[in-house]
Amino acid sequence: MDIRNRLYRADQVRALDQIAIERHGILGYELMQRAGAEAFAALRARWREARCLTVCCGGGNNGGDGYVIAHLAREAGMDVQLIALKNPDELAGDAARAAADWREAGGILADPADSLTGQVIVDALLGTGLDRPPAGAYARLIERINKSARPVLAVDVPSGLDADTGMPLQPALRADLTVTFIGNKRGLYTGQAGRWCGQRLYFDLETPNAIHETVPADAWLLDAASLPVWLPPRPPDTHKGDLGHVLVVGGDAGMAGAPVLAGRAALRTGSGLVTLATRSGHAAAALAVQPELMCRAAESPEALDQLIENADVIGLGPGLGQSDWSQAVWQRALSADLALVLDADGLNLLAGANRSPALSRAILTPHPGEAARLLGCSTADVQADRFAAVRALAERYGAVVVLKGHGTLVSQPEGQLAVCPYGNPAMASAGMGDALTGIIASLIGQGLEPYEAACCGVLVHALAGDRAAIGRRQILATDLIDRLADVLPA
Repeated sequence: MDIRNRLYRADQVRALDQIAIERHGILGYELMQRAGAEAFAALRARWREARCLTVCCGGGNNGGDGYVIAHLAREAGMDVQLIALKNPDELAGDAARAAADWREAGGILADPADSLTGQVIVDALLGTGLDRPPAGAYARLIERINKSARPVLAVDVPSGLDADTGMPLQPALRADLTVTFIGNKRGLYTGQAGRWCGQRLYFDLETPNAIHETVPADAWLLDAASLPVWLPPRPPDTHKGDLGHVLVVGGDAGMAGAPVLAGRAALRTGSGLVTLATRSGHAAAALAVQPELMCRAAESPEALDQLIENADVIGLGPGLGQSDWSQAVWQRALSADLALVLDADGLNLLAGANRSPALSRAILTPHPGEAARLLGCSTADVQADRFAAVRALAERYGAVVVLKGHGTLVSQPEGQLAVCPYGNPAMASAGMGDALTGIIASLIGQGLEPYEAACCGVLVHALAGDRAAIGRRQILATDLIDRLADVLPA
């Protein structure tokens, strides 16, 4: 796995740093200089016209990185305003050395109360070790920087953002560019991280790859380069019977569109056959929208039996509702010995069930509200630590779980976890979850194992959404489905 795609908790990154120093003989100050150099180069590449910087330094190595950046900027002929919230005489170790180098080169310290003069502001205040909301002078400076509306480069992680969860410990500093080092931090890719990080750049600082074999990653980033591995070219003699038969169960009264969206997505992802099992009044409408779908009335659980027998995988939940009919067909679908993708009211019925069914071949795809109902907690609790929530769900139900949202997470019951770095706000519209259900179900029908299908499906869904959203504020699920062909390998 590419080192850039390995994600770590903050404590793991500190361990990586120590291993590089103690086992591989790289001096800590050398790592600090490399970090400062990479950050300064990224700043110059992003803001080519900038001639003056404000560098804000706290204590510890994050502040030390800031002193290195300030030193390099001054050497490059830039005007540098350096605001230090910790007296340099109180610094220790490599940070103290970086501050001393800055002062010995003629650098001075500005009064923290001075107006911010830089065209670009460098945030080297708090780094990854934060475990409480910023307070005092740190909080006041963060708020001043946010109000200034100046572009910001954050060193390692925006100050005030939890590097493990991606949630702000307010106040948090809003960055336009975040440069992070040694180990990629998991909190930069989910939760509310998208509001605070801006563009993200990772640098390994020329540390040996061997350090990453010593500290197992906590999660990994989904990568578009993986698609051809999951979806290799089809043999020349492929026929529709090789590509799986998806059965979508849903569409109670007034919700005919949801199963159609799931079915269309499954067809566009490559399923050979897709059948909708829905209320009798919906068949004609479904066929008018997508004639390649097969649509069958399933007014009773018994009507599902023949459809289940002919299917390879079930997508259960799009437009399902929670009526007596909904509960009856839900029970019958769950009792089938088939792989299952469970979404929407399929999940809400699961949350209200007296006894959890066997779900070892299932993929659950909750949004945070549904995840909260399944866990018996609040949506805020889920969002406070999405990694913990998705792992708890996977363990509780013994199933693969997709926790949707910014930085969608995919977890196995054993704890292996993937994070999707793609997707965009234009996808915040009805029907997106139905499309994802159809995509994942299609991939299972084509032979992928549940965890692979979930990872691949989340990735394909997000990439298609990104294609559809180019130049647009809002897209529909049908727009995303129409772009699946652009991202799926030929």
